[in-house]
Amino acid sequence: MLKRNIVVYLFILFLSCSITSNAQYSIYETIDLNKVEFSFTDFGTMWTFDSVPLDYLQATYGFSPTQEWLEHVQKSALQFANGCSAAFISADGLIMTNHHCGRGRLIDIQKEGEDLLKDGFYAATLDEERKIPDMFVDQLMKIEDVTKEIQDAMAGGSTDDEKIQLKDDKIKELETSYAEKTGLACHVVTLYNGRKYSMYEYKRYNDIRLVMSPDFQIAATGWDWDNFTYPRYELDFAFYRAYDENGKPAKIKDHFTWSKNGAEEGELIFTVGRPGRTNRLYSVAELEYMRDKRYSHLLLQFNEIYKVYYELFNKYTGTERESQLLNSVMGWGNARKSYAGSLLGLRDPFMMAKKKDFEKKLKEAVHANPELNEKYGQLWKSIGIAVDDLTKNADETFAYGLYPFSRPIYYEVAADVIKYAKQMKLPEDEREEGYRGDDALGTTVKSIIDKVDLDEYNTELNYKKVRAHVNYVSKILGDTNELVQKLYGGKLEEGGADFMLHQSALTSKEGVEMMLKKSPDEILNSDDPFIYFLQNTRDKLAKLRQLNTEAQNTIDVNNQLLGQAVAAVYGDKIAPDATGTLRISDGVIKPYEYNGTIAPGKTTYYGLYDRWVSFHKKLYPWGLHPRWQKIPPQLNLETPIGFASTNDIVGGNSGSSIINTKGEIVGLVHDGNLESLAGYFIFLPENNRCVATDAVGLIEALKYIYKTDKLVGEIISGKL
Repeated sequence: MLKRNIVVYLFILFLSCSITSNAQYSIYETIDLNKVEFSFTDFGTMWTFDSVPLDYLQATYGFSPTQEWLEHVQKSALQFANGCSAAFISADGLIMTNHHCGRGRLIDIQKEGEDLLKDGFYAATLDEERKIPDMFVDQLMKIEDVTKEIQDAMAGGSTDDEKIQLKDDKIKELETSYAEKTGLACHVVTLYNGRKYSMYEYKRYNDIRLVMSPDFQIAATGWDWDNFTYPRYELDFAFYRAYDENGKPAKIKDHFTWSKNGAEEGELIFTVGRPGRTNRLYSVAELEYMRDKRYSHLLLQFNEIYKVYYELFNKYTGTERESQLLNSVMGWGNARKSYAGSLLGLRDPFMMAKKKDFEKKLKEAVHANPELNEKYGQLWKSIGIAVDDLTKNADETFAYGLYPFSRPIYYEVAADVIKYAKQMKLPEDEREEGYRGDDALGTTVKSIIDKVDLDEYNTELNYKKVRAHVNYVSKILGDTNELVQKLYGGKLEEGGADFMLHQSALTSKEGVEMMLKKSPDEILNSDDPFIYFLQNTRDKLAKLRQLNTEAQNTIDVNNQLLGQAVAAVYGDKIAPDATGTLRISDGVIKPYEYNGTIAPGKTTYYGLYDRWVSFHKKLYPWGLHPRWQKIPPQLNLETPIGFASTNDIVGGNSGSSIINTKGEIVGLVHDGNLESLAGYFIFLPENNRCVATDAVGLIEALKYIYKTDKLVGEIISGKL
C-alpha cells in the first residue's frame, strides 16, 4: 500500500510540474499542447459603445439592443476619479461604486473621534452628505472617429521615434481643439494597437459627496487572502452623490434602475464599466519578456514592500496608525496578487500554446498574401529585435531604478548630499538659488540634515524599506554581483540591511552633518553605500532608459502594424483591447471548476457567517464588525450575497454595474477570481470569472443591518 501511495504521489508531482496550477481547463482532461488552437473568444468581449456586435448578441442570446438602449446605458455609467467604474442610479445624482474605490479618501473627511474606514458612514439627510475634495466623475457623452487625422500625421515621420512624436503631438492638438469646441473633457483612445483612434468626450461632475460607506470588514471580508478569489462573501459597495454648480443634487436623465429579483444562472447580463488595460494582441516575444523579466521583477518588488507594511500593521494594530496601515496593506496586497496571478497565466503552457497558435496562423496568412506580406511581413522580426534589447537591459534597469513608494529616505538624503557637492564645485554665481549666500546655504543644509530626524515609527519603516531594497536588488542581480557584495556583503534580509546601514553616515543628523563638511570630491567619491549606489548606477540607468525608450518606440510602431494585420486577416471578429475607457461586456452567471471542486454560481449569507465562525471569530481576515455579529431575524441567510459570471473584466472594472436586458442593476463588480488575472493577456471563459455583489443581498444589508431606509427608498424608486 505504501509503495502504491508513493507511485501515486510521484505521478501527481509530475503533473504539477508539467502543467501549472493556474491551468485554464479541467484537471480531468489531458491536454496535447501541440494540438491547442486559438479561439476568437481568447480576445474577450469588451465592446466599445460605438461598435457593439448586434449580430453576435442576437445569435448567442437572442437579444439585440436598440441604439436608444445603448445610449441610455452608456450615459448611465461613469468613470470614477481614481480609475474605478461607477454609475448613476437615481435621477438625483446618486452614484454607486465599490467601497475600495474611495476608502483611501475617508480619512480626509472624517471628524475627530470618527474612524470611517473601520465603522462606516451614513448621511440620513442631504445636509449630512460630506464633500470629498478634488473628487470627480466623468460621464461619456459622445464618441467620434479620429483615426485618419492621427494616422496621416504619423505617416510624415521617417523613424519610429519621429512617428511616435508626431502621433503624440497630433493627439494633444485634437484633444485641445475638441475640448474648446464641445466644452467637454476630451481624450483620444487608441484601439486595436492603433488601427483605430476615437475621441471620447466626457461631462465632468466636480462636486461629489459621500452618502453611505459600510464598515471595512464587510467591504473586504477575507481581507487580502480572499482578494481575487471565489467563492467570496463580501459587500464591497459605497454610495456618493453628484451635485451641480449651484450646490444642489444633480438632475440626471440617464441612470440605471434597480432589479427587485436579481439575475438567475444562465440569464444574459452585461457588465458596464471601464476596464483598465489589456494587451491580448501582444506578440509571443513580448509575452515571454513579460513572463521572464518585467512581471517577475515587479512581483518581487511588490512582495517585498507588502511585507514591510504587513509587519507594521501587525505591530501597530489598535493604534492611530491602524487605518492608514490597513489601506497600505490592502493596496500593496492587491498589487502583489495581481502580478502573481498574471505571472501564473504567463507561465501556463496552455495559454502560451494558444498565443503561439494565433501568431503562427496570422503569420501564415500574412506571408501567403503578397500585399500583406510587403506591409506586415517584417513586423515580428522588428519586434523580436527590440524585445531582445529590453530583455538584455531588464535586470540592471529594474535593479537600479528607485521607485518613490519603496525608496528608503536615506537614498533621498544621498541624492541631496550629491547635489550639494556638485553645487559646491561651481563658482557661487553659477549655483542654484538655495546654494548661494550663507543664509540660503544654511537653510538648504539644515533641510537635508532634518530629513533623518525620524521618530520611532519612521525609523522602523525606513529600516524595513532598506531590507526590502536589499532583497530586491540582490535577487535580481545575484549575490555574487560586485555591487551587491560591496553594499550588502552578499547578505539578504536583516543581515543585508544591517550591513548597509552600519556603513552609512546618512542615518543620523550627526552623520549627515559630518558628511556635508567634507570636500565635494570626498563626498562624490564616498564609499557611503547610499551615495555609492547612486553614483555608480545613475549614468548607466539614464543610458539604459534611453535605449529602452527607443526599443519600446519600435515595438509600439510595429504593434500598430500588428493591429492592422489582424484587422486585414480577421476583420472585426476580434474585440478591441481595454484602454481605460467605457465598455460593455456580455455574460451569464455560471459555476466553474476550481481547486478540484466546483464553485457555485452564487454565494449566500450562510457562507459569510460560516467563514467568521470557522476562523474562530477573529477580527482579521474573516472577522465581522459588531453590527453584523448578531443576525437580525429578518435577514434570510439563503439570500445571495455574491455571484460569479462569465463577463469579461480586468482591473478598472471595480465599481461596474451589472445590468439585465431591461437596464436594471442585478449586481456590482468588485473583483475577478484568481484565474481572471491572466485576462490582461487572454480571456478563457472556462474558469475566468467576474465576481460581484448581488443586488438582492445588498438591499437586504441596507435594510436590516444598516437600517438606511431613506437610501433604500431612493435606490428602489430611482429618485429622492
